[in-house]
Amino acid sequence: MVTIQVQKLIDFVADVFAHAESSPEEARRIATYLTTANLTGHDSHGVIRVPVYIRWKKMGSVVPNQTAEVVLDTPSLAVVDGKFGYGQTVTPQAVRIGMEKCRKAGLAAVALRNAGHIGRVGDWAEMAAAEGLVSVHFVNAAGSLLVAPFGGVEKRLSTAPYCVGIPRPGQDPIVLDFATSIVAEGKVLVASRGGKKLPKGALVDADGSLSEDPAVLYGPHTPDGPRDHTQGTGAIRAFGEHKGSGLALMCELLGGALTGTGATSSGRRFANGMLAFYVDPKVVDTSRIFDAEVSRYVDFIRATKPIAGVEQVLIPGDPERKTRAERTRNGVPLPDDTWAAIVNTAREVGVSEVSIQRATAS
Repeated sequence: MVTIQVQKLIDFVADVFAHAESSPEEARRIATYLTTANLTGHDSHGVIRVPVYIRWKKMGSVVPNQTAEVVLDTPSLAVVDGKFGYGQTVTPQAVRIGMEKCRKAGLAAVALRNAGHIGRVGDWAEMAAAEGLVSVHFVNAAGSLLVAPFGGVEKRLSTAPYCVGIPRPGQDPIVLDFATSIVAEGKVLVASRGGKKLPKGALVDADGSLSEDPAVLYGPHTPDGPRDHTQGTGAIRAFGEHKGSGLALMCELLGGALTGTGATSSGRRFANGMLAFYVDPKVVDTSRIFDAEVSRYVDFIRATKPIAGVEQVLIPGDPERKTRAERTRNGVPLPDDTWAAIVNTAREVGVSEVSIQRATAS
């Protein structure tokens, strides 16, 4: 395991993307968002993605330095085309459009299509919450067949994330952010590179047997080599039996089909689609009870007597806050295989050995 201080990790990852044709501003933005995912404990959406992003860039699947295009604009609705730009660039552009409309109308919707990987969806809920806005996000990943629907063994769905953010004045927002699969694909990637093992039965093979072996999804692979989910014989399972599978379908139809990205299918260019709704509580909450009621109810939930083996009942965001504080203080831990893959990618794009050594210097 390698542990890297936060600022050094951001600087190093920014150097990688700056060597891969991103502007200095975009390179640092991507690096910051990826590192933030690690800080919150979502390693699946963190710097482990660097080799994947650079591979997509070389393939032309993602395009550096894009500006999202507004293709439909009404007082409360916008359709925004990300033009396959990095998600960390085009998604905040789309979110800002939604927030601006919401401030004027009290309610707004934005359909973002053809975005590169948008990373941790919770980032965008936090961005809206910082402006006092509630947000709901339905996301799909066109071209990313990974998940078997309930009762099946074949890949038919993306991991189809769903996210809700609720602001709290003077406190961190409540953010519910999860893939509709038992694990995000990135967690399979983490496990395949020496990180946290998968939960029991997270994957299903073609014969219907349950597994935790990343080779079921990726096929045979070397420790620092590429991972290709089209090479495996199995799939990730949807969470919650029919409920998770049904929510994933809604994310595909709303985040994918309705936005114009398209629901996922084989052979389709990778892109994230996101349908997001923004609500201004100051407009809706005519009785002015929302903030106080959120606080009261959160305290009520946390005061629940825990079952044996559980220290405390938590709300969404509690584990992330704890991990962020610990990793900000002590650095971001990365499995050796993960760091080796990132370093190999850095060398491929021309990052100097000095920069590599600087990242891990104490």
